[in-house]
Order: sequence, then structure tokens, then C-alpha cells
Amino acid sequence: MADDGSAQGTAIWPLVKFAFSVKWDTTELVFQEVTGLNAESQVIEYRGGNSKDFTTVKMPGLQKFGNITFKKGIFKGDVALWTQFATIKMNTFKRIPITVSLLDETGKEIMTWTLKNAFPTKYSGTDMKSDGNEVAIETLEVAHEGLTLKAE
Repeated sequence: MADDGSAQGTAIWPLVKFAFSVKWDTTELVFQEVTGLNAESQVIEYRGGNSKDFTTVKMPGLQKFGNITFKKGIFKGDVALWTQFATIKMNTFKRIPITVSLLDETGKEIMTWTLKNAFPTKYSGTDMKSDGNEVAIETLEVAHEGLTLKAE
């Protein structure tokens, strides 16, 4: 008997990436795009002076986390990203957790990335073109000290 699709489990299809939410501390902000959710472990190479092998031993070292870039459309009177960036004074910005959640078709959080001690590092306003036909987009780049992933 052929499968009509009515009994398919939820694990069969991969998640879509266009449904997500971002919580900036306790405030939910709406973004068009979030990029840079990555982590890497640096490699430490070592070779003892009396080693018979002419190669190094490789060990995992410190973890590095890339900056996260948030992009959103500019709305009349909305200066939320600029306000976050403008509050930075020399090492006195309150570092906050930021959570980025991938949502399923019902709006339930399926995967959540949490940025530890995040703070803005770069703000970019929109480019302007007299012959353009695009939405005005602003960008905020955020640095952080750690990334955790929780899957439901």
C-alpha cells in the first residue's frame, strides 16, 4: 500500500530556516536575517625535541566564536539597533544574553542558540540608490563570549 503522507513523523523533513525569533535580553526584536552562528576550536601543534616522528601532535585548544550579524528593515521612527549601539561607552556596556530560536510551523522553538555576554560592535545604516527598488536595511554586528545550542 502506498504511503499517502498522513502518517509521516516529524523527524522526516528538515527544518526551514525562514521561521526564527531573536530575544535581545528580554525584548523580542524582528530581523530579516541572522548570520554567523559559528564556533571553532583552535588547533595546538606540539612536537617534543626528542620525538622520532617528523610530525607534530595536534590537540584541541581554545574555542573561538565569530561575530553575529543581524539585519532588519528600517521602519519610520524605529531606532532600536542604533540605540543599542549608541549606549556603548569604553568597556561599560551591560553585556546581555541573546537567544536565536529556529521555529517549527506552529511557532514552537525547536533549536535555540544562546549568545553569552553579547554586546554590539558595529552598526551599519542602509545604502541609498536613486534607481534602487529594495527595502532599506540596517545591520548590527554583535560580539559574544560563548555559544550554546539547545535542541527540543
